[in-house]
Amino acid sequence: MAFPFEEGPIDIEAQIIRAIHRERVIRPQIDILSFPDEFLQKRYRFSAESILYLNNILHPHISNVMHRGFALNSLQTMCIALRFFAIGSFLYNIGDAEHIRKATVSPAVRKVCLALKRFMRNFIRFPGHKPTRIIKVEFHQLAGFPNIIGCIDGTQVPIKAPSINEADYVNRKGFHSINVQMICDASYLITNVEAKWPGSVHDARMYRECNLSNKFQRGEFDGYLLGDRGYPCLPTLITPYPDPNPGAQSRFNVAHSRTRVRIENTFGILKERFQCLRGLRVCPERACDVIVACAILHNIATLRNELVPDIEELVPEDHIQQIDRDGQRMRDEICHNHFN
Repeated sequence: MAFPFEEGPIDIEAQIIRAIHRERVIRPQIDILSFPDEFLQKRYRFSAESILYLNNILHPHISNVMHRGFALNSLQTMCIALRFFAIGSFLYNIGDAEHIRKATVSPAVRKVCLALKRFMRNFIRFPGHKPTRIIKVEFHQLAGFPNIIGCIDGTQVPIKAPSINEADYVNRKGFHSINVQMICDASYLITNVEAKWPGSVHDARMYRECNLSNKFQRGEFDGYLLGDRGYPCLPTLITPYPDPNPGAQSRFNVAHSRTRVRIENTFGILKERFQCLRGLRVCPERACDVIVACAILHNIATLRNELVPDIEELVPEDHIQQIDRDGQRMRDEICHNHFN
């Protein structure tokens, strides 16, 4: 009979298992809204009031169904995604900053992206949230260009090389990307976004095959779009003269450039505000969801007068294309009536 206080093999094994097992460490929850707005805007791009606003509209779509003791609440889930959008760092960096595991970051970002897409039609609408007459007046005040309801352009958002159709995503600059078409108004609000095309697709094709182009052809909108020479000159999409003559045509191009630069600046603000768009390490489908989510958040931040990051004015990048006759006739008419 063994001595009652002598350790047997079973007791030794139990001690080994107990030594290997790590106790669960519960970190104290941080009250994010207790920090000053300057702190929050640098890390999340939104003030405390706007974070509460976002949480109120997203809560039904990102809250956990099962209320476990250590599950993230909707505010924590949203702040994880906002920090990822704002910083664009590796997932483990976001996890360390928010005091969570890396494996928790990706589902949180995905959940917030899908929730934001539900509100796309609420925050991104063409020609805009204002009456068309007001939109035209705001554009006209920039450089005297008449009847403009939007500026259009494409921007490349870098992504990692996809495993399927990899060559299609290589753009003319030689890196993998999503080519995103956006339209903005004079207040830097995004009024239309198309985020689904590989980087090799030309801007003109994106516009030709989008739903908005068909609506313009049916005459559903009263006004013109301004685009660079990467687009064909159409009766509803006005591009600059390739080789302007001195006088009215040169003044036309100057007014065109000063007005169309709004879309370039919108891209600059968007990518400075949400730096994840400088390079996404996700598959193309999820990259498109992140881009749309950032566009929606950009409009919310603009409508709520959030801090605008400082950017350098960008120089438009023009590409000479064949000019459509009807579009050239419309351009000549505008040039003759308003810039002579």
